[in-house]
Amino acid sequence: MAEFFQTGAGIAVIIAAQSLLVVAFVMISLIFLVYGDRKIWAAVQLRRGPNVVGPWGLLQTFADALKYVLKEVVIPAGADRPVFFLAPLLSFVLAVAAFAVVPFNYGWVLADINVAILFVFAVSSLEVYGVIMGGWASNSKYPFLGGLRSAAQMISYEVSLGLIIVGIIISTGSMNLTAIVEAQRGDFGFFNWYWLPHLPMFVLFFISALAETNRPPFDLPEAESELVAGFMVEYGSTPYLLFMAGEYIAIWLMCALLSLLFMGGWLSPIPGIPDGFLWMFGKMCLFFFLFAMVKAIVPRYRYDQLMRIGWKVFLPLSLGWVVLVSFLAKFEVLGSFWARWAIGG
Repeated sequence: MAEFFQTGAGIAVIIAAQSLLVVAFVMISLIFLVYGDRKIWAAVQLRRGPNVVGPWGLLQTFADALKYVLKEVVIPAGADRPVFFLAPLLSFVLAVAAFAVVPFNYGWVLADINVAILFVFAVSSLEVYGVIMGGWASNSKYPFLGGLRSAAQMISYEVSLGLIIVGIIISTGSMNLTAIVEAQRGDFGFFNWYWLPHLPMFVLFFISALAETNRPPFDLPEAESELVAGFMVEYGSTPYLLFMAGEYIAIWLMCALLSLLFMGGWLSPIPGIPDGFLWMFGKMCLFFFLFAMVKAIVPRYRYDQLMRIGWKVFLPLSLGWVVLVSFLAKFEVLGSFWARWAIGG
């Protein structure tokens, strides 16, 4: 048996099993993310939230998913049928594919590549095509307008996200996510993590992640009061479910990136306590809680305010931070505070 796993077929089996494990983790997380999202909103609004289907309402998401799957798929007259069905599938598959390079513990990664950051941004940037295709293929002006607004919003905030990560890369000297986490290891635990030397960009990254994933207060592409679900207004049944699943998986990905880039990933916040997957998972859940709280308590922005913040505030700040961190790392100001690559050099 050991010899079989050293052959090409055996390696393919191992890769397939690892891929299924990652997909299973993402999909199971997705089910309870939706449940947690609804419970948090309900608590803020002094409501009970889901509490009937299953103990404490834990099976409510399964019931909702089953409802969507069993509903009839209605296709608008004049819609581009192949593109109409390809759009939600593309959004879902790309969102899941980005997790191929996300490490959940040291060595717990499907593909530990040296350009993991580039892979994540390449895949997540392609997700905008699913939105545009869905809006265009519906053959209606409302989803088309929603698709245009979403594309402009996602592209605008991807620029800021990219520049913020450039600062992390400069400090680490690597685009490998495992190397970025290990660069945050130190004797001071929580205070060794990148949230402290990159604190302004930590805040900007979180806000940009909200806009990138169309979460409130930046959910303009699908604001119910304006566009009636935006680019997916003509979708129902399973295609709509795929769009929503892709959106939540993208949020989960941003929670993982925030944990890896700024909060030490699987590292323990207290020296002496073992590191591990549970730290990584707990940090991701913490960030998702913050995502849900922002939706519950922050009023929605106007579209012109959204774009102005992205291009006139976040872009100059993130670009200036890249220049500043380059200077601080090059001259090793405060030793290895910004120049973590100097530790190994």
